Amino acid sequence: MAVKAEYLWVDGTQPTAKLRSKTKILADGEKPGIWGFDGSSTNQAPGDKSDCVLQPVFVCPDPIRGGDNIIVLCEVELIDGTPHPTNTRAELRKVADKYADQEAIFGIEQEYTFFKDGRPLGFPVGGGYPAPQGGYYCGVGADEVFGREIVEEHMDAVLAAGLHLSGINAEVMPGQWEFQIGPVAAPQVADELWVARWLLYRIAEDHGVSATLDPKPVKGDWNGAGAHTNFSTKAMREGYDAIIAGAEALGKKRQEHVDGYGAGIDQRLTGLHETAPWTEYSYGVSDRGASVRIPWQVEKDGKGYLEDRRPNANVDPYVVTRLLIDTICGAAAGDN
Repeated sequence: MAVKAEYLWVDGTQPTAKLRSKTKILADGEKPGIWGFDGSSTNQAPGDKSDCVLQPVFVCPDPIRGGDNIIVLCEVELIDGTPHPTNTRAELRKVADKYADQEAIFGIEQEYTFFKDGRPLGFPVGGGYPAPQGGYYCGVGADEVFGREIVEEHMDAVLAAGLHLSGINAEVMPGQWEFQIGPVAAPQVADELWVARWLLYRIAEDHGVSATLDPKPVKGDWNGAGAHTNFSTKAMREGYDAIIAGAEALGKKRQEHVDGYGAGIDQRLTGLHETAPWTEYSYGVSDRGASVRIPWQVEKDGKGYLEDRRPNANVDPYVVTRLLIDTICGAAAGDN
C-alpha cells in the first residue's frame, strides 16, 4: 500500500523562518529519500538557480492521516549536498557533537496564541478587551479558557507521533497556551519542537484558527509569548556548582544570546510581565523576573537544571539549543 509522506522543512523567511511542507507518495516498502523543491518561492534561492534539496533527518508517524503515513522533517541542502545557508540545524549538529560528552538535555516550553478574525480567542468581537489577565492561567470554564478543543486534539496528535511531550497548560492571556517538549538531547529536541509546531498549525487550520508565535501578540498590559528553555548537563544534574557556573557563563554572552533568541525580543523582554529587560542579565532562585531562573527545588536538592527565560516563542530551536550548548558546555570545557 502506498504511504503518504509529509515532508517538512524550515524556509528562509526573515526575520522569522516559517515551516513549509508538501506530500510525497512512497511505494510500499520505500524509504523516504532526498527530494527537491523550488527555493525561489521559499526565500532560499534565486529564480535562475532555484533547486534546493530536502534531506530527511527525523521521521515519525503522521497522526493526522493515520495508518502507515509519516511525517518527514528535513534539512535543506544545496544541490552539491552541503548545508544551505538557512540550515541552522547543521550548525547545531557540529556543536552538539563537539560537547557530546557533557550529555546536555533540554526541555522547551512553547507558548503560542490562537487568533481568529484578527483577534486573540477570548477577546471581544468588534474590539475592546476582556477582563485583565490573571484568572486565565491554568483556568477552567468557558469564561476563562478559549481553544481547549484544539489544544486537546494537538496533545493527542503529538503523543501519537511519538514526540516527548511533557505537558500543556493555559497561559496568562486569553487564547494563549503552552506545551512542553523534553527532556531530550539536541538536535532531537528541536526536531520534535518543529514537528509539534507543524501539527499545531495544521490542526488549528481545521478549526479555522491560526496559532501564532508572535512574542507580543497584544500590546499593553498583557504577557508576551516565550519559549523558556530548560537546560542541564551531566555535571549540573549531579552538582549545584555547575549550575551557577552555567548561569555565570550565560551572563558573559548576553548580547549574543539575545540576538539569537527571536525577532522582536525587545517588545517582550521589557522588565514587566515576568521578564527581565533585554538590555540586562540576571539570574536568581525562583525568580521569574530574572533572565535565568534556578528553580527552588534545584537549590534545595543541590543539583538539576536552569531555565533561560529569554527566548521568544518565535525562536529557532536549533539556534537556542546551539547557543546554550556552546556557551555553557564551552565554558565548562575551558573553550570560552
